[in-house]
Amino acid sequence: MTQTPTQTQNQTPIPAPTPDPVQVTATALGPWPGEDPVEAARIIRGELGSPHLPFLAELPDRGVGSDALGRTASLLVELSVDVQPYGWRIVDRPGKDLKRARSGLSTDINILADVIGAEDTPATDLKVQLRGPLSLAAGLHLHNGERALIDYGARRDIASSLAAGVGGYLKRVAEAAPGARIVVQIDEPEIASVLAGTIPTSSGYRTLRSVPGEEAADSWRLVIDALRAAGAVEIVVAVPEVEAPFDRILSAGADGIAVPLRALTSRQWEQLAGAVEAGKRLWAGALDVAAPSAVLPRVADVVETLWRPWRQLGLPASSLSALRVTPSEGLAGHSPSSATAVLTRLTQVADGLNQLALG
Repeated sequence: MTQTPTQTQNQTPIPAPTPDPVQVTATALGPWPGEDPVEAARIIRGELGSPHLPFLAELPDRGVGSDALGRTASLLVELSVDVQPYGWRIVDRPGKDLKRARSGLSTDINILADVIGAEDTPATDLKVQLRGPLSLAAGLHLHNGERALIDYGARRDIASSLAAGVGGYLKRVAEAAPGARIVVQIDEPEIASVLAGTIPTSSGYRTLRSVPGEEAADSWRLVIDALRAAGAVEIVVAVPEVEAPFDRILSAGADGIAVPLRALTSRQWEQLAGAVEAGKRLWAGALDVAAPSAVLPRVADVVETLWRPWRQLGLPASSLSALRVTPSEGLAGHSPSSATAVLTRLTQVADGLNQLALG
């Protein structure tokens, strides 16, 4: 019997390589103290090397255009903005405020490329943050000074413009971090107020009408689909813990939810457990950093704030791999040394949870 050249009777099949186990990892939410993007990039990437998730820092201390709202507004296509005493306003043509925001973001991306280029083993993943379409509409103003959220057409245009702009942004980030998998965090800090209809008008005498939940989901879906088409490997929506619409976010196609844990109800925990069982990610804001000068909690205590409800909900230890651990909020109000200590503590918490996951 003739044998093929690729297989003989005495050959032993070569086993397929074993993939690295999925682990609990750490990241932070984006805002960072100070005005030095080089220092920020080096600290963040030094503390959050693989398997953790480093991120492109936002440095609001630098002023106009470096805030989260202005930074995201600089990505809009065919919509321009400027700054007025009451905040960012949609205008007919780009001016110095928009140019400053775009320049600041480009500088940060170029610096990131330089820092990554000097690393021996760059992290495999990189995260960027965007203000979500509903909170963007709540923060931007029309010509008359009223919030864009008041107008359905304006809300639709903002979501479409953002979706059109994210592809170019992710392309620039991918060029700065060759081979890195790009993760995107969509921030919706105003979503509870948007859906509840509690955001005040410019006069302050009444509130804006609530946005229908289905419209919110459609806006997220539009942006998420654009991010996915641009190559994002994971997309989460970050929300406050109060009245967060978990179901609508996940139905819009998000891979997971980022939420502080400090005030979650039993019902919310059950919703999150169901999401984990369905294969979604939970970015757990387990490390409370609301008081920058406070002593950080012990690793064991933070681990227990996650492990206790995990057990109570009947989730297996192996499913802890669905977690990323984060601070409860951004770190812009901290000192650089304090913010660095937070990242260190988060990686320690992730290590503690990984030990539980391994049994």
